[in-house]
Amino acid sequence: MIKDFRDFLKDSIRKKIDFSMTEQSRGILPPPMEKPYNANAVIIDLIKPGEWTDIKDISVEKAISQRKSRRSYTEDSIRLEELSFLLWSTQGLRKQGNRKNNFRTVPSAGCRHALETYIAVFRVEELPKAIYRYLPLSHQLLEFEVHENLEILISRVAFGQSFAGKSAVTFIWTTIPARMEWRYGKASYKVIAMDAGHVCQNLYLACESIGAGTCAIAAYDQELADEVLGLDGDEEFTIYMAPVGKI
Repeated sequence: MIKDFRDFLKDSIRKKIDFSMTEQSRGILPPPMEKPYNANAVIIDLIKPGEWTDIKDISVEKAISQRKSRRSYTEDSIRLEELSFLLWSTQGLRKQGNRKNNFRTVPSAGCRHALETYIAVFRVEELPKAIYRYLPLSHQLLEFEVHENLEILISRVAFGQSFAGKSAVTFIWTTIPARMEWRYGKASYKVIAMDAGHVCQNLYLACESIGAGTCAIAAYDQELADEVLGLDGDEEFTIYMAPVGKI
């Protein structure tokens, strides 16, 4: 069994797949680049790239050298501008109006971007406490669901790691594997995990520009996390978490 799990980290599977039989090779249209939503849903505009007025411009060297996992946060709120910056940094389009090519601020195998971003908002100026979903193609937020005692619920999702509910906002990433399977078939799953790592590292570095900290969480209650986000746990499921708060 250990060997099976270790083999997941290898790329040997690529030699065993007939890529001429993938959905892409068979001419099947790809899944949507962004999860559809109800046209009558509540949509919140975010501050767009180029319109930020108070995001600190620090060097890449400084951001990398200061980066560390931080589990203690102040009770200060995050401003909407700062949240907009974090969301763009982790899943936004590199250029607005580039929806067709889907080139984002993080790399993804085959430009498939099989992740969705949900945020549990506790203390963000101008946003009520609730769970939201990020719409990367339009750089907006979709009001998703309101839960009572949200801080306690998110801490429970993180197996009792209380800092997950003491942040200003906690990022929760899910995956829709079909986006990656369309191109890579059974070779999709390792690269989906790698993509999640790219996203969270960008969050770490972006936090350094706003005086905030984060800590990646890979230990969470899978079934509870999926239930809280209203996911079926098969076609879409939780893959990673990261609380963000002022330090």
